[in-house]
Amino acid sequence: MIKAVFRIILAVFYGFAGYAHIARPEPFLLITPPWVPAPDAVIFWTGVAEIAGAIGLLQPFSRALRQAAGIGLALYALCVWPANIHHFAMDMASADGGMGLGYHIPRMIAQPVLIWLALWAGEVWGKPRKGV
Repeated sequence: MIKAVFRIILAVFYGFAGYAHIARPEPFLLITPPWVPAPDAVIFWTGVAEIAGAIGLLQPFSRALRQAAGIGLALYALCVWPANIHHFAMDMASADGGMGLGYHIPRMIAQPVLIWLALWAGEVWGKPRKGV
């Protein structure tokens, strides 16, 4: 039961984030590292990936699809970590100190938690239990 609740929470989180990437890409473009090619397309497709992962986590019929969604979202979180690190460095170097360590440190800690949560909620780790 708890895994199902976290699966829903994670799906809502990624569904909203995916929508935000598509509907309002500007804030994401600002933190995209300069070495990322075609940043507009990358931001758009990351939004699509987040939405697809959210849908995959929520579907009740195929454990394999939930697992694929969990793996995909975990890999996604790993791949966007450099953008979060870039944002951290860029923001903290700004004249006003940016959003501060109180924002960036939890965000850095959250990334591995999101990776683990995607794998756990996507049933990649752990034996499935009846009713979960």
